[in-house]
Amino acid sequence: MGGLSIGELARKTGVNIETIRYFEKIGMLGAPERTAGGHRVFDDGHLRTLKFIKRARELGFAPKEVRTLLDLGGPAKACCDEVRKIAVHHLEEVRGKIDDLVRLERHLAATVEQCSGGHVPDCAVIDMLETARP
Repeated sequence: MGGLSIGELARKTGVNIETIRYFEKIGMLGAPERTAGGHRVFDDGHLRTLKFIKRARELGFAPKEVRTLLDLGGPAKACCDEVRKIAVHHLEEVRGKIDDLVRLERHLAATVEQCSGGHVPDCAVIDMLETARP
C-alpha cells in the first residue's frame, strides 16, 4: 500500500504528529486507510487538506472558520462566493485587531515618553499598569 506515514506527512507539512492526530480525531482531517498492522497511510488529499488547515491557521482563521471552509468542500471543492463571505468577516476582525493594536501602541508610546527612566519611585509606566481602565 503506497502513501505517506504520519511521520512523512508531518515532515512534508511542518505539522506536529500529535496535531495531525488531533485534527483526525476532531474530524478536520479525514481518517486515513490503515495497514494490516494498523499504521495510518495518508494520501495526497490528506496532504493537501493538512497544508490548507495549516495555512488557514497561519493567516489567523479561527478553528471554527477552518472547519466551515472544510465543510464547504475544502481546498478542492469550496465555492468562492461562500468562502469570500468567511474571508470578508475574517478581514473585518483582522482590521479591528489592527485598530486595537494601533491604539495600544499610541497609548504605550505616550506613557513611555512620560517616563523619566530615572531611578525614582514615580513612574508613568507603573501608574499606567496600576490604573484600571474605565
